[in-house]
Amino acid sequence: MNASEKSLRLVVEKWFAPTPAMPVHVTEFGRTTSTQRRYVRIEALRPAGPLAIFFFQHDDGSWNVFPPIAVMPAMRACRLAA
Repeated sequence: MNASEKSLRLVVEKWFAPTPAMPVHVTEFGRTTSTQRRYVRIEALRPAGPLAIFFFQHDDGSWNVFPPIAVMPAMRACRLAA
């Protein structure tokens, strides 16, 4: 997927549909402690109460509501023909 199709601006507009009457605000940003990947917390005040969503940046530059899958160490064994 093209990262420009999942820019932070586009995913925020998709999830929040901000308007001048109900704007969104960045309330937190930084990097995760375990993988040093970027995240942003966006919040909007809705009639039912505040709505906050975390967005995570993936390796391809796209932003999603789910964190990237961590690369885990792997081991492989095979049997050699005798």
